[in-house]
Amino acid sequence: MRYLIIFLAFFLYAKEIINPIPKTIPINLKKAKLGYLLFIDPNLSRDKKIACISCHKPNEGWADKNPVSIGVFGKKGYIQSPTILNSGFNFRQMWNGKAKDLKDQVKFPLNNHHEMDFPPKKVEKYINSIPKYKKMFLEIYNKSPVTFEMIADAIAEFEKGMITPDSKFDLYLKRKTKLTKIEKEGYKLFKIKGCIICHNGVNIGGNTYQRFGALNEYKNCQGDRYEITHDPFDKCVYKVPTLRNIALTAPYFHDGSAKNLEDAIQTMAYYNLGYYLEKDKVKAIEAFLKTLTSTKIFILKVLNESN
Repeated sequence: MRYLIIFLAFFLYAKEIINPIPKTIPINLKKAKLGYLLFIDPNLSRDKKIACISCHKPNEGWADKNPVSIGVFGKKGYIQSPTILNSGFNFRQMWNGKAKDLKDQVKFPLNNHHEMDFPPKKVEKYINSIPKYKKMFLEIYNKSPVTFEMIADAIAEFEKGMITPDSKFDLYLKRKTKLTKIEKEGYKLFKIKGCIICHNGVNIGGNTYQRFGALNEYKNCQGDRYEITHDPFDKCVYKVPTLRNIALTAPYFHDGSAKNLEDAIQTMAYYNLGYYLEKDKVKAIEAFLKTLTSTKIFILKVLNESN
């Protein structure tokens, strides 16, 4: 396995298989605005205190700084909340890919007893009791009463627009800026050491399943593909997370075990590449990863301009 990784890394070294985030995407603005209102509404939870934004916080990279999020009545989840930024580019949703798309993903936390614990009938009853929501849904969907599918669809439309174009690295790919010496060295190492084998494409991840612990076994594998497929081959297999805005979304991994980027880089080097990296190489890769940050969020800019 180690030799295969080395071969693939050198094969991909000369190729550019990371693509810039587009500056815009097609969006239904009215639907996205409604989706945002639902995203921040704590009444969509059993204790009226937890909203989607409770676990996907704007000042924490639209993720959660806690290893696991806190749901209704103080209940703890069992897996780290990933960022929703650029999640529309993922080929599946959630760590183990159990949601096929954003709309499907929305339904899981609403139903989950440790998250929002507000099943479809309760969600529909609440939304149909609010005149403002009923009016907005009728204007957009031309249907009444409001259904759970419509609610999930609106939230998904908002999340679809949460793309972050124009990171420094995107501008570098477009030849509109240059990387510093250490950032360039970090990108070179990112490719040579094999990180790019799993982290590539427009989302620099999110497009395959891979085993956490390909070369050295990782023990803490809750919420993996095995829980869905019950195939032993899928133990400790997860959807590869995006690396975009990674500097904003600590802690890292499905169990939140890495507290900072340096730890995360070294952990991945050991478990998936089979060795420890020298500190200067870790720092260089970290510098490259920080070029993937962008504070420009397409849909928020559009919503602000429309008000």
